[in-house]
Amino acid sequence: MEFITTLLDSQFLGQPASMWLIFLTVVTTLLVFDLAVLNKKDHVIGAAESLRLAGIYVSIALLFGVWVWWKLGADDGMDYYTAYLIEQSLSIDNLFVMSLIFTYYGVPREYQHRVLFWGIVGVIVMRGIMIGVGAALVHNFEWVLLIFAAFLIFTGIKMMMARDEDDEHIEDSRFIKFLQKHLKVTKFLHGHSFFIRERTIDNPSGGLRATPLFLALVTVEVADLLFAVDSVPAVLAITSNTFVVYTSNIFAVVGLRAMYFAVAAIIHRFIYMKYSLAIILVFIGCKAFYGHFVDKVPAFISLGITLTLLAGGIIVSMIRTSQVTKAQDGETPAPPAS
Repeated sequence: MEFITTLLDSQFLGQPASMWLIFLTVVTTLLVFDLAVLNKKDHVIGAAESLRLAGIYVSIALLFGVWVWWKLGADDGMDYYTAYLIEQSLSIDNLFVMSLIFTYYGVPREYQHRVLFWGIVGVIVMRGIMIGVGAALVHNFEWVLLIFAAFLIFTGIKMMMARDEDDEHIEDSRFIKFLQKHLKVTKFLHGHSFFIRERTIDNPSGGLRATPLFLALVTVEVADLLFAVDSVPAVLAITSNTFVVYTSNIFAVVGLRAMYFAVAAIIHRFIYMKYSLAIILVFIGCKAFYGHFVDKVPAFISLGITLTLLAGGIIVSMIRTSQVTKAQDGETPAPPAS
């Protein structure tokens, strides 16, 4: 018993092992409940069901933030919520890419949740490695944080200047062409299977072949890895607490993927969100420089600015796209009140 107590109290990445165990237990319980209870059978997930599932994930993520606040203090608690909001927002574009991937591979809606679920398992591992390496670099070489900050400022400016027509078409992706060339893949889907044994002239006994569903899973994982190149430095620029960085990242990704089926239908309404996100990235980068050379920016200011910018982006997007929709429907938008 004493050994277990000592083990739980031992430090792991800056926090007691017991805190990491609690987090992993919560996430594992959520995923098992999702797969074994809510989605035991393949079915088309509607917007209402998607929102209910997302509501569960988001509520638990917010409650977990309260626990972080209580255990680690107000600053870490506010940093957790700031990181969670930024990761959620940056991942919106990722949902659009996922939709393109599913369309490209012809994945039916009833199998999309399976890809997203197992994709989360990969995210937990990959984000852990990226955050661990990033946090170690920042801890041992403080100047690395300034490189992250400069990268965020550059990314934010690039995002503001980017045009929609600059987006790369998924069929032109070198990675997808590489997979199709080097993997033995079936021509058609085989239910929800990622691999099957298929008899061919060259191999009558049946060789193991990947299905397009597996290609979709791998492509989703790689897309998430590319998006993490922006989001992980952004969160590391907010806080050096590895526990806060990792837990906020994972809860945000899990919640947003649960929300996919509801958000995917209206993602086109968030066209002005990229400007809010661009400004947030520039702000975080400048905040890191200011904190290094002058003084640390209080956590409540970071959270307040992030909330204001995100709310502004959502409101402007909803208003402007609503006006466009009315114009397309032949309606004349009401003149602004004088």
